[in-house]
Amino acid sequence: MMLDGGFRAVGSSSFAEFLATQAPDLLPSAPVGTVSGLDVTHGTTIVAATFDGGVVMGGDRRATMGNVIAQRDIQKVFPTDEFSCVGIAGTAGIAVEMTRLFQVELEHYEKIEGTTLSTDGKANRLATLIRGNLGMAMQGLAVVPLFAAYDLEAEQGRIFAFDVTGNKNEERTFHSVGSGSTFARGSLKKLYRSGMTETDAVTAVVQALYDAADDDTATGGPDLTRRIFPLISVITADGYRAWDESRTAAIADLVIGGRMQSPDGPSAPLT
Repeated sequence: MMLDGGFRAVGSSSFAEFLATQAPDLLPSAPVGTVSGLDVTHGTTIVAATFDGGVVMGGDRRATMGNVIAQRDIQKVFPTDEFSCVGIAGTAGIAVEMTRLFQVELEHYEKIEGTTLSTDGKANRLATLIRGNLGMAMQGLAVVPLFAAYDLEAEQGRIFAFDVTGNKNEERTFHSVGSGSTFARGSLKKLYRSGMTETDAVTAVVQALYDAADDDTATGGPDLTRRIFPLISVITADGYRAWDESRTAAIADLVIGGRMQSPDGPSAPLT
């Protein structure tokens, strides 16, 4: 099979830019015409929090289509390379495509340049992909991911939030996106404190997702009958890893048990 000149030419290390010149119809932001009133699947809610030694990201499992539960066990948190992950909120199909493109983008850069992107560089590349989806966001197909990474140079976990225009902001302690984000952030204001361990941070994230589900119908809480629990990911100096589901289930059971005594949840101790 012969490759044309575009595949052999020296150019940018960005896979997205290469795809835009060779096959723009494969980009998530490719025009799709009018989508007003279209029933599409949406995903919510994503929460992230830093701790001593890394960062935790968690997402609930519910996807909605209007007032209907479209899926009860959707995956909303994805690893993007060895030291970063993305949580998706918004139009699920486009968000997953954008995440896959971002994964390829980081791998492509590493193969072309012989080194990995810096944490800020990764966040900037994701911001560019989000900005490229602005036209579809204006038609109602918005994607607003949350990005978390362990910065090997700074030796700490970092969190980046975006808006639909690709504007990037770093959050120093915790953040949440999605329809239940307001309630999740309110919960973390009570629970977050400096010096948390990994388990402390995971527990706080599960508590925040519980509070989001308590007040937002689009966010799914722990499903005890089906044993469906939030997906939790942790990134440290050792790299990305998904938390074992049995450990998440044990924490969720403790959280639910505590809510039987205190429905509004715990508060962080005064310091």
